[in-house]
Amino acid sequence: MATTRAASEEITAVVTTWPGVATGWGSRGEFAFKLGRREIGHLHGDHVAHFFFPRDVWTELMAADRIEPHPVFPDRQGPAARRIEDDADVRDVIELMRLNYARLTKPLAAAR
Repeated sequence: MATTRAASEEITAVVTTWPGVATGWGSRGEFAFKLGRREIGHLHGDHVAHFFFPRDVWTELMAADRIEPHPVFPDRQGPAARRIEDDADVRDVIELMRLNYARLTKPLAAAR
């Protein structure tokens, strides 16, 4: 019998392979992925991911229906949520975290 990983396990397995990414539990039960002191996103179990994007990126992602407003900050541009319901959502959450990771590592690569 084949076993499949839970969404959070799959996301963690991929994102933690990126250089410099550390994980840990937050004070509100979230499981965060960080690059240094900066968070690239966090999970609330296997059901939702939360992110923070620059306004222009947030606007583009909202227009593409890849994110929705963060439930705690529904009127702010920047904080975002992504529901996780299937394998396509898992892949997109990984891509959204990769987007933040690339944004945060780009200045490091340019400085070398």
